[in-house]
Amino acid sequence: MALPSRHRLTPAWHFALPALLSVLAAVGLLYRDTALGMVAIWSRSDTFAHAFLVPPIVAWLLWRQRDRLLAMTPRPNAWMLVPLALAALVWLLGDLATVNSVTQLAFTALLVLTVPALLGLRIARAALFPLAFLFFAVPVGEFLLPQLMEWTADFTVAALRLTGIPVFREGLQFVIPSGNWSVVEACSGVRYLIASFMVGTLYAYLTYQSRKRRLIFMAISIVVPVLANWVRAYMIVMLGHLSENRIAAGADHLIYGWVFFAVVIGLLYTIGARWAEAPQAVALPASAAPSTPTPGPTQASLVVAALAVVCLAALPPFAQRTIAGAEGASAPVLTAPAALADGWQLLAAPVAEGSPHVDNPSAELNASYARAGREVGLYIGYFRQQDYLHKLVGAENITPGGTDKTWRRVAHGQRELDVAGVPLAMRSADWRRLDTASHGAIPDLTLWQVYWVNGRFTSNEYLARAYVALYRLLGRGDDAAMIVLYARQAAAGEADAALTAFAQANLGAVDALLRQVASRR
Repeated sequence: MALPSRHRLTPAWHFALPALLSVLAAVGLLYRDTALGMVAIWSRSDTFAHAFLVPPIVAWLLWRQRDRLLAMTPRPNAWMLVPLALAALVWLLGDLATVNSVTQLAFTALLVLTVPALLGLRIARAALFPLAFLFFAVPVGEFLLPQLMEWTADFTVAALRLTGIPVFREGLQFVIPSGNWSVVEACSGVRYLIASFMVGTLYAYLTYQSRKRRLIFMAISIVVPVLANWVRAYMIVMLGHLSENRIAAGADHLIYGWVFFAVVIGLLYTIGARWAEAPQAVALPASAAPSTPTPGPTQASLVVAALAVVCLAALPPFAQRTIAGAEGASAPVLTAPAALADGWQLLAAPVAEGSPHVDNPSAELNASYARAGREVGLYIGYFRQQDYLHKLVGAENITPGGTDKTWRRVAHGQRELDVAGVPLAMRSADWRRLDTASHGAIPDLTLWQVYWVNGRFTSNEYLARAYVALYRLLGRGDDAAMIVLYARQAAAGEADAALTAFAQANLGAVDALLRQVASRR
């Protein structure tokens, strides 16, 4: 069925629209692994299931503006090849560092930037919101989890104490007279926050016309779900406490949380509707009038622009395959030295029952050393030929006992050391077994952790990722390791003293060992 006359494609669009769709399909094919990775995350994660709605919403938003867009003349913009090239480079760096969020953001940026590159900035500005809305399809935001969980625990404990209920807190766990509670990932509110921000942004765009009102409502859609989640967590604990844990526990805990969230968001949008602004009539461009035709771009210019975009987009995947093919494929082998510096001797038995666990390393070493009555465990998870399932910084679940769920982290921080005159920061965490009889006792186990990337130590995960990408670009491979030192905390400060002595004496030897393994690629 033909489009109504006001929607019919002008001669310029007859070639520009198929060219745009063809280039978008080519970019999707070139980066199909990234695109499929996004869809896989949408499918398995409740936090990002809403992203399935983003592409149809974008298509609907563009359809709403079809009169305005079709009245404009598409013209390729060669200058847009510069940001396209930058987005392609970012994708390559993100892939070399195996950072999903970076590659997915860069892939989405490539799709968005293709529009002004082929159709021009004028059309891209007219479709700015639908194009920007496409970024909500990128499953990013879980980096907020630790902070949101900490804030939720802070608020809940403070509110309980103001209510007059005594609370003992240890990390994200707390105890009240009626039972034990803990703030887990589902309590962080990140699902509410991401969903609220996406829907709030769309609502603000459709409901308001002034930029000020839109920005205010978008900001409110971020603040309100965070505050609502704090109140929700407090009310769940209070319901459990007052009912002697007969309600607000188990499945009804989650159901209550979503019902509360729906009520809060419903009220937010109801109140926001009071300041709604009527849509403004948008005059069609003068170029749409038959009396003033505007010459469109030549087919040759569109073909050149399309080929330039596709060639630019094809370079990073080609470079990635070339770099990966040049890297060594031999499996690394780690062997624990029988003795280390300053008299540390290898033990036959492990220091602690709960040894550290890292996901999918290429090789592992787990050994225990002793000196002058002090015992320290040394764990190394070594990575080579990293991918999205086997990567250094992806192994964030450094936990005692691996899949053993009887351990919980009660404190974390950072330790500053001086190793051979060089300052070094290591992440630290105190762990306790869930069956520990007395709360507030000395933690059972202390872990210190640091990354090693081709001879460089760092405790910063972002810097570790950058080192991996840099060394792969330089042709030095992606060899990297996670080093974990651990000791039992039999008395206050005992584990820290043992770990400090071991690290200062032997991190140099560990570095030499890892450099030797890396040299045998």
